[in-house]
Amino acid sequence: MNLPNKITTVRMILMVILVILLLFPYDAFNINIPQLSGGGFNVSVIYFIALIIFVIASFSDYLDGHIARKYNLVTTYGKFMDPIADKLLVNSTLIILAIQGPLRIPAIVVVLMIARDIVVDAVRMLAVEKGKVIAASIWGKMKTVLQMIAIICVFLNDYPFSLLNLPFSLSIVLCYLAMIASVVSGIIYLISARELFKEENKND
Repeated sequence: MNLPNKITTVRMILMVILVILLLFPYDAFNINIPQLSGGGFNVSVIYFIALIIFVIASFSDYLDGHIARKYNLVTTYGKFMDPIADKLLVNSTLIILAIQGPLRIPAIVVVLMIARDIVVDAVRMLAVEKGKVIAASIWGKMKTVLQMIAIICVFLNDYPFSLLNLPFSLSIVLCYLAMIASVVSGIIYLISARELFKEENKND
């Protein structure tokens, strides 16, 4: 359990805390949740705390990978748990925010993003089995950036975009843009991996 692996484990713990915090039945225990409001800002304390946890956990995903590569601390545990911790954090948050929250992320966005991750992860496993490496595209990085920004803005109840008094939510627009980038990156990844399937056909 070197430092990067400890950070990955902490991210898993933060993910569990985040899910419990968001899904706890406060009404059943007659717990009133105060609102943070003022200057166009109006967010539940619960979602604001959840946002802080999400940002810390998301940053830890970059941090553990950076440390592992820089100091040659890459381990089998890290290779296995890091992507799992990342996917559980993001996908759990997306699902919860599609069900409840200051804004509700459209279900189609969540379904396509998770479906893309499943397909890409399956192709990656096939690539590893065949000893191939498929380079990540700019669309994948764009998807990640848009996804994180969109989730943060949803947690903040569309702030600061709400100050513009637009007839639509820019946070939800960001969710759709992240979905488009996700689907495009998935398609590009499949095209890049097409040789894997050709080889599989030849072996058959």
